[in-house]
Amino acid sequence: MVPSKRAVRVGDVILREIATILLEKTKDPRVKGVTLTGIELSNDLKSARVFFSTMGEADAIRRAQSGVDSAKGFIKREIAARMELRYVPEISFIHDPTL
Repeated sequence: MVPSKRAVRVGDVILREIATILLEKTKDPRVKGVTLTGIELSNDLKSARVFFSTMGEADAIRRAQSGVDSAKGFIKREIAARMELRYVPEISFIHDPTL
């Protein structure tokens, strides 16, 4: 299914907000080397798949995955406070091996 224009626009804003939250507010050292590469937001804006990349071997990737997974609730609360959305999407982080 092709995402709607609204889903793409809102997804871009959410991705920028998540990047800002990870950079400025998150104190977990596991997420310090994480780069967000993209987002897929469903048309109903209720679920988001955020793709990330990190430098290093498989151990660094696992560490980064556990760091962003543990920060999900905090990120969701921050997005709810920063954006006026009816529903804050459920976020899932997926490692992007393409880089």
